[in-house]
Amino acid sequence: MNVMQTFSLNGQRALVTGGTRGIGFALAKALAQAGASVVITGRDTARLNAAVSALREEDSSSVEGYVLDVTDTGSIAGAVSAIGPVDILVNNAGTEQVCASLEVDEQLWDTIVGTNLKGAFFCAQAVAKNMVSAGTGGAIINLCSLTSCVGVPGAAAYGSSKSGLVGLTHALSAEWASHGIRVNGIGPGYFETDLTGVFYQDTAWCASMQAKIPLGRFGELEDLAGAVVFLASPAARYITGQVLYIDGGYLAAI
Repeated sequence: MNVMQTFSLNGQRALVTGGTRGIGFALAKALAQAGASVVITGRDTARLNAAVSALREEDSSSVEGYVLDVTDTGSIAGAVSAIGPVDILVNNAGTEQVCASLEVDEQLWDTIVGTNLKGAFFCAQAVAKNMVSAGTGGAIINLCSLTSCVGVPGAAAYGSSKSGLVGLTHALSAEWASHGIRVNGIGPGYFETDLTGVFYQDTAWCASMQAKIPLGRFGELEDLAGAVVFLASPAARYITGQVLYIDGGYLAAI
């Protein structure tokens, strides 16, 4: 087989949680462009419908949308049952709120960790059960972060959840490999999204952070496209338990 054909996702079905905007939308778009039929989820029906329409306009591949709250295991079970078997899961749904560690309360902790880590696990579990039953294997990609491996002030809960995702990636990759399920992670560096936009309004902060990035710029959402397609595709068929950091060299230069 020609090596370029191994990057094709033709005939594959992909589920992207939190796919209505930002990184999730960009990843869903990339998977569709690679040939996959794509299902995106979100909690807001209006935003979900708008995202589905936008994806359909940009690509002729099949795109569906389902309402899903990853903090609710009942919602996960219902959505996965309705969606049916998928070949690819991208655990993208997440949240963040900058807060000094001495001020983090139980509710904030539970919201962030429950969304980013607990939600990812139970989505992976629900999808993997279908993959195991079908006997076809599959690919699961968890959205990690630079805070998976470095400390950031004001991000104790977020960093804990994203560090946990690395541990989850390792554990599930080891346990589910016998079923042909590959589990990997993507760790975006500094990308401007709805969650992080407030930081990019600070010119001094932008200058300081860019000076720490060897490639000299912040990430653009298109910079994530190749990684998600690669890890989801047969081109990565012997890769599991890994986290690919897409950070312009930030971690290497610390």
